[in-house]
Amino acid sequence: MELLFVTLGGAIIGLGLRYAFPGRETHGAALIPAVGAASASAIWAALTWAGWKFDGGWIWVVSLVLAAALSVVLAVTISRRRRHADAEMLATLSRA
Repeated sequence: MELLFVTLGGAIIGLGLRYAFPGRETHGAALIPAVGAASASAIWAALTWAGWKFDGGWIWVVSLVLAAALSVVLAVTISRRRRHADAEMLATLSRA
């Protein structure tokens, strides 16, 4: 049950981060929340396999903070790469 809650928490954090950073027009509406949910659940599972107690507080903090960090990195990286690729494509098409 805790895995469901941490996955939902990761999705909510990802949804908030989607609207907190510029460049959201460069990717889909569900990408960053999905990354937040998937990374939070994967980190949670890895930490439980590593022996962390599922009812402890630190597993929640680490899982959600790392999921937020991964979501931020991905949101910034995708928007930069997409804008760069769009500018290159425009230049290529403009030459023809």
